Amino acid sequence: MTNEFFERHRDMLMKAVEMTASRGYWSPFKEVPSPKVYGETAQKDGEAAFKARLNKKFEIDQPGAEGFVGAERSPYGFDLGIEYPKMNLDKLLPAVEAAIPGWRKAGVEGRVGICLEILSRLNKRSFEIAFSVMQTSGQAFMMAFQAGGPHAQDRGLEAVTYAYMEMSRTPEHALWEKPQGRDKPSLRMDKTFHIIPRGVALVIGCATFPTWNTYPGLFASLATGNPVVVKPHPRAILPAAITVEIAREVLKEAGQDPNIVTLLADTLEAPVSKDVALRPEVKVIDYTGSTQFGDWLEDNARQAQVYTEKAGVNSVVIDSTDNIKGMSMNLAFTVSLYSGQMCTTPQNFFIPKDGIQAGDEHLSFDDVAAAIAKGVEKMTGDPEKAWHLLGGIQSPDTLKRIEDAKALGDVVLDSKALKIEAFPDAVIRTPMLIKTDSSKRDVWGEERFGPIYFLIATENTDESIRIVEDLVEEKGAITSGIYSTDEAVLDKMEDAVIKAGVALSCNLTGGVYVNQTAAFSDYHATGANPAANASLSDAAFVANRFRVVQSRRHALPEAAE
Repeated sequence: MTNEFFERHRDMLMKAVEMTASRGYWSPFKEVPSPKVYGETAQKDGEAAFKARLNKKFEIDQPGAEGFVGAERSPYGFDLGIEYPKMNLDKLLPAVEAAIPGWRKAGVEGRVGICLEILSRLNKRSFEIAFSVMQTSGQAFMMAFQAGGPHAQDRGLEAVTYAYMEMSRTPEHALWEKPQGRDKPSLRMDKTFHIIPRGVALVIGCATFPTWNTYPGLFASLATGNPVVVKPHPRAILPAAITVEIAREVLKEAGQDPNIVTLLADTLEAPVSKDVALRPEVKVIDYTGSTQFGDWLEDNARQAQVYTEKAGVNSVVIDSTDNIKGMSMNLAFTVSLYSGQMCTTPQNFFIPKDGIQAGDEHLSFDDVAAAIAKGVEKMTGDPEKAWHLLGGIQSPDTLKRIEDAKALGDVVLDSKALKIEAFPDAVIRTPMLIKTDSSKRDVWGEERFGPIYFLIATENTDESIRIVEDLVEEKGAITSGIYSTDEAVLDKMEDAVIKAGVALSCNLTGGVYVNQTAAFSDYHATGANPAANASLSDAAFVANRFRVVQSRRHALPEAAE
């Protein structure tokens, strides 16, 4: 069955291998929720499947279950009422470890084939997953479908692809033959090379992107032979639970131990992340979230290979533009999308205090600020349309940050609470724009997660670029951007971000935004600055999850064969 899965999905995998080299656009999973692609009743069926989960126990037959936990509340104003098995680590982890030998013996193609089948079935359940992502993260439906479904599946496939390529570099068998000179037989050895996993892998998920940020680590570890314990954020367990459920179904069908993938749920009041992260059985950890906990993992989970994506301060430099409308609307969409609750959303916008050149017109600093604010107001003016872009505020901590931010500078555009008919109790806020200057580093020099943005007056563009470079090196960043009509300025910015180690987007005015990345083309994070120690995905993300152990024995002399 395992190799049957590999053969079933071979063409998709080979295409994925090709695209990692060409870096062009490609996705096997359709991002448009079209009835022609997913079925005429797929959306209704997915919503019904989600609703059928509410106010019930989510049963997963895992060893070590002792009671239930769960306290998820939708940002759209209702409790999910779902309870998940509460796990005893002393019983769960030995069962997970016991699954390692069989999973290793499945071989590269066996494991990769199972991973590809899991991804294929996740894709078929994209609507159910979309509604679960929407009602736990607060993403609006379209974003929840795309980012929680096909785009997350793309990233999972990308991780499997890199794992396959890295493991396949080493042959299973080789004949080693060393000539010994005239009239002497060559030395001959038969060598066998075994791909072995590090051990139990732990994926610690985040609340805002419960599948997109979970799938890379999950599938990278699975493909390389490591069983995975999925520890979702307490506010967003359901999308991970559905994923684990599907994975266990495929594993059972393939004749594998389903405990190769398990769920570890907890609550905010009784977190278990630190406990499990320090367990000696855990050899690989993937984490997305706050810098504080990411740093703690790196400093304390010394028994494990730790991959982290932490907080950073993303910035955009505005020097000049030949399309002020295109720029302002692009930035308005950027800051409105999911209310800034993305690790890729820029927080700081550095603008020369004397203004910029916009085509034939000179715009003052206040003119630029007003243009961006006008774009935001236009996008968010109608609540019944705006919420499909803004989504809901995921955490009460974000609400507090919005309120506290009003004292940080001159408010150009205040954040407003929106009410919508579909979800009367939804927590929805529009972006806040605050005017300040480059001397107020205590204001803009740290991440203030959520729809809080700073328009920062600098002496000139050179200062703007220097600040961005220093800020990335000190605090980290996932993205950066610049608007300029001067090639010398663009080159200077590119040199700065290369040195600092952060991705750059230049002069975006159309349908591509600085906070969006595409699998197989864009590297998400670089691992070259404090915001992340790894990139999604590259060879480094997968290669250290396995080792090669060889055995060798004398081969028969050539004449005796």
